[in-house]
Amino acid sequence: MIDNYDSFTWNLVHYLMELGAEVKVVRNDALTAAEALASNAQGFLISPGPKTPTEAGVSLDLVAACAAAGRPLLGVCLGHQAIGQHFGGSVVRGGLMHGKTSPVTHDGTGVFAGLPSPFTATRYHSLIVEDLPADLIVNARADDGSVMGIRHATLPIHGVQFHPESIATEHGHALLANFLAAAGVELPSRLREGLGEGLLKPQRPTSPPLTPPASGRGI
Repeated sequence: MIDNYDSFTWNLVHYLMELGAEVKVVRNDALTAAEALASNAQGFLISPGPKTPTEAGVSLDLVAACAAAGRPLLGVCLGHQAIGQHFGGSVVRGGLMHGKTSPVTHDGTGVFAGLPSPFTATRYHSLIVEDLPADLIVNARADDGSVMGIRHATLPIHGVQFHPESIATEHGHALLANFLAAAGVELPSRLREGLGEGLLKPQRPTSPPLTPPASGRGI
């Protein structure tokens, strides 16, 4: 987990730990992308945060590194914007959406597999991504048309503009469980059963970690 100096990072950590994942949190200025990839993480998550992707420490470099190596990556809010910017999209000023909820409609792919559509999501942002390239597929939008979810066409890279870890966001645990599955993390059966039908099954990593974590559940 790359922490972009944001308190929401720890809400994400708690959600992931509740799903059985082992999470290591590193500040965005405390390591390089190469050091991150050399870790034993099965997947990477870039947290929300202030400012822009360009000002978010290692975030853009990590997107590039994960893309080059085919490593699983989820970007939340600022992390989502970093994914969009790296692949050639525009990060532009949108409406001020701090603490507001919106219905989000999605196509049921990627981290949205098995989730109802629409569902209510909490937004804390004033920037959005637009003008995305063909290899980034928009798979969720808010009722105002803003892009709320993206996935790469061929890589295990996903982004959500809203906050799945907010108490006012529906199905946040299920969405994060889908990312863990995309990263090859096996959830305990009791947890999968409690999250509903249709979630992603654990995927075989396209590029396995250099040193697999002892429990097989590292992020």
